[in-house]
Amino acid sequence: MQDIVGKNPRDIDALSSLGDLQRAAKKFGDAAATYGRIIDRDPGDYPGDWRYYYVRGIAYERTKQWPKAEADFKEALKLQPEQALVLNYLGYSWVDRGINLGQAKPMIEKAISLRPKDGYIIDSLGWALFKLKDFAGAVGRLEQAIVLKPLDPTINDHLGDAYWEVGRKTEAVFQWRRALQY
Repeated sequence: MQDIVGKNPRDIDALSSLGDLQRAAKKFGDAAATYGRIIDRDPGDYPGDWRYYYVRGIAYERTKQWPKAEADFKEALKLQPEQALVLNYLGYSWVDRGINLGQAKPMIEKAISLRPKDGYIIDSLGWALFKLKDFAGAVGRLEQAIVLKPLDPTINDHLGDAYWEVGRKTEAVFQWRRALQY
């Protein structure tokens, strides 16, 4: 792919594929740079460009460059305000950092309205409720998420944490074991 990009440095599809391959290989710094080349090619605000800001934001987040990641997620939302993946990623990132919880919850709820069968997004809302200390609400949402994504270790871990907080200790331990298993 590097050769193709080298021969066609302005080919957006080639650059996008290269960035996706780098991200899949966990070469997040390289991926961020590649997606940056796409964004920098023409600094217009095309609605379809939301994806490049989103995936570069993921790459920045994974390389612990949160301010850059957050800025890219916000830019993606400016371009595509109804994009469930971006709403969820930014909302969950805020929740996981314990910041902007009041903004994060409605964003995640909006993402669920757009993708009601997405277990990862439902997990995000469950985790937001957990962080807001609505443990019973968290259990309900996390149980919904686990039905949709039963093998996901993070969702199992979150459900274990919520069970523990509502006094369902045996079920909590079971979920944590599942999380370790997966």
